[in-house]
Parts: sequence; structure tokens; C-alpha cells
Amino acid sequence: SFTAAKEKGALVHPWGSRGAASSLPAPPAVQSRKREPSPLPRDHLVWSIFNTIYMNFCCLGFVALAFSVKARDRRVAGDVEAARRLSSKARCYNALATACSVLLPLVLAALAITGVIHLAQLAQDSVGFFTYQLSGSDDEDK
Repeated sequence: SFTAAKEKGALVHPWGSRGAASSLPAPPAVQSRKREPSPLPRDHLVWSIFNTIYMNFCCLGFVALAFSVKARDRRVAGDVEAARRLSSKARCYNALATACSVLLPLVLAALAITGVIHLAQLAQDSVGFFTYQLSGSDDEDK
């Protein structure tokens, strides 16, 4: 068998031959899988309209709306890859517009609150500086 064939110098597969007389089972046949069609990309049009009307920070909502409309046009035309690319850009611009529109008022409110607290503390510390107290000795005026 294998050792005898090796001594003779013949090239033999170590698991035997793959012919019909082989005692080993044949490898399983490769089954082809049908590719499921990928879902159509979302165009994020409603989100873009919302960002354009309510939270149009630096016109990012309008840019997102433009990419959403382009993505919808490409999807209707059947160009799924271009629609997916444009939809991704619309999603990014929508996320930026939403994040900036939510974070900017929070940052401004935090700055206003800390500014009011700082001014209140400054006013409290400087009360003694701005009050004029009349003392019993007016020698300094003479």
C-alpha cells in the first residue's frame, strides 16, 4: 500500500486513490447557493425633510435632502449601487445635521448657565468694592 509504493518511488496520495474502487468516501459536492437579492437602499427622505424644515444647521438638512432625492431617483431608475452610495451620503449629512442641531443648543445653554453663575459670583465678590461707606473720619477730604 502506501509504504510499499513509497519504497518503489511512486507518487501516491496518502489517503488512497480517489477512483471508483476507493474505500474512502468522495468529498461532498459543492452546492451552489442562490444569492438572495440585496434589499433596496433606503433614501432617508423623511429624515431629510425633517432636518431641512426644523433643524437646518448650516444647510446640512438641505444637502441631505438633495442626496435623498438623488438616491430615490437612482433607485427608481434601477441603479442600485449608485442609490446605495447616495443614500449613505444622505444618511451621513442627516446624522451631522441632527447631531449639530441637538448639541449646539445644549452647548449654548451650558455656556449661558456657567456665564450667569460666574457673573453672580463676581457680583457677590465685588459688592464691597462698589459700596461707598461713610466713615466717622473725614480727615482725608481736607
